[in-house]
Amino acid sequence: MSCANSAHSVVEPSFTSKRIAGAIVILYALITLIPLVWIFLTSIKSPPDSISYPPKIVFTPSLEGYCNLLTTRTRQTPEYIASLPEPTGTCNEVTRKRNMVIAGPSNFLPRFFNSLLIAFGSTFLAVLLGTMAAYGFSRFRVPLADDLLFFILSTRMMPPIAVAIPIYLMYRELGLSDTALGMILLYTAVNVSLAVWLLKGFIDEIPREYEEAAMIDGYTRLQAFRKVVLPQATTGIAATAIFCLIFAWNEYAFAALLTSGSAQTAPPFIPTIIGEGGQDWPAVAAGTTIFLIPILVFTILLRKQLLRGITFGAVRK
Repeated sequence: MSCANSAHSVVEPSFTSKRIAGAIVILYALITLIPLVWIFLTSIKSPPDSISYPPKIVFTPSLEGYCNLLTTRTRQTPEYIASLPEPTGTCNEVTRKRNMVIAGPSNFLPRFFNSLLIAFGSTFLAVLLGTMAAYGFSRFRVPLADDLLFFILSTRMMPPIAVAIPIYLMYRELGLSDTALGMILLYTAVNVSLAVWLLKGFIDEIPREYEEAAMIDGYTRLQAFRKVVLPQATTGIAATAIFCLIFAWNEYAFAALLTSGSAQTAPPFIPTIIGEGGQDWPAVAAGTTIFLIPILVFTILLRKQLLRGITFGAVRK
């Protein structure tokens, strides 16, 4: 009897094991943060400091990278610069020191807003369509359901470059090239497969008895879905939304091929930032730092749902 009890007993980790595991997690977190910290430090360096060798750890902070990112500048003669009134604002002061004047805003903010519109718009549509499709596969008898689910998943198996040219030709014929609508539809189509597979697992874990009880009380199927299933699937929906948003936010290949002007997003725009002497690394780092903020904030706001979602923390029978 004692042997049976000991076999089923749970062994509590020792204090030393917990300390070692905690140290490993902290070390891993610090290592993964190094590139992000380096990008931020580069964004507040001057152009000479950003390309110095060996790299400078101690330097005088400068906002020149952010000013170069957000403005366009023209070089002027020292005599013309001296004839101008005193500069107002940090960017004007930094630009004057380089014998340049600000000619106007850059194209970064329009590209950044394009990323917001396209990424969040496609994520909303992918999660909406994925939720309804997952509910259908989970609750109804769909002919050839397994084959259809595999076909949906198979759309994620091919590399994007394999379908890039056909999509480019199709978009050119339909007039969807370099349009926000075209990019939203494309990213939605790519993300729906991921949304269906993730959300079906969550909805499968929600007991059918809850919906049946609601319909006995007079709810329609749609009302039961909206008032019973959706609140319990919130964790899965949030986790799915984060994964879909990360793909749409960071996607480069389709954005570079299908957009070049009014609908261009930030990923293909940031690498093209050129300074007088070549690549303007502080401006590139500044653009990358700003580009990270929305996805970071969105993930932090939904971090609890994400942690439960990736461990399939849905309601169980």
